[in-house]
Amino acid sequence: MSISIQSFQFNAFQENTYLVWDQQKNCVVIDPGCYSRDEQMELISFIEENDLKIAALLNTHAHIDHVLGNQFILNNYDVDYYLHPEDLKVLQSVESYAHLYGFEGYQVSPQPTKSLVHNQKLIFGELEMTVLHTPGHAPGHVVFYFEKENFVVNGDVLFRGSFGRVDLPGGNIETLKESIFNILFKLPDETAVYCGHGPQTTIGIEKKTNYILEF
Repeated sequence: MSISIQSFQFNAFQENTYLVWDQQKNCVVIDPGCYSRDEQMELISFIEENDLKIAALLNTHAHIDHVLGNQFILNNYDVDYYLHPEDLKVLQSVESYAHLYGFEGYQVSPQPTKSLVHNQKLIFGELEMTVLHTPGHAPGHVVFYFEKENFVVNGDVLFRGSFGRVDLPGGNIETLKESIFNILFKLPDETAVYCGHGPQTTIGIEKKTNYILEF
């Protein structure tokens, strides 16, 4: 396909950070979880070695493991930062609990410069995606659907055989079920799902096997 995607597994939560870029090297960073200096250098070295042009920072949601590298990215690249407004409080709370998870060196994320809304179209060069609001794991959780390329970067909504936890502030199992059944499971079965943790899957596989079906 004309769009490329690369994942990196970062921090103690084994969070998946994604770079997505087009043939002209226009690139978005999704959920930078890089915390240690080695993780930061791994990400920036890949960007530099592949001559990628960072166009934006996108967060699916603002839990700590997905925003640890926000400040690092925004310090290195003068780009807009996109987040759904319903996750602003989630983002702002990270500083108060980062030390409880061993992240004493957490670099506080800047505030977003752009808001995300349901069904919004984002275009960066040849990168075209649709923002879908999928709350339940976090109130402002979104996924980024690349319809032409038939994949979705879905953060912590769906995992292979599982789904995002709902016991954190703003989490709700019924809301998450609505997001999964009424939004993600409406995508084509062959849609590849790039998850916030663990391996990728497809919509079709999860519609048949995910244990959300038991709830």
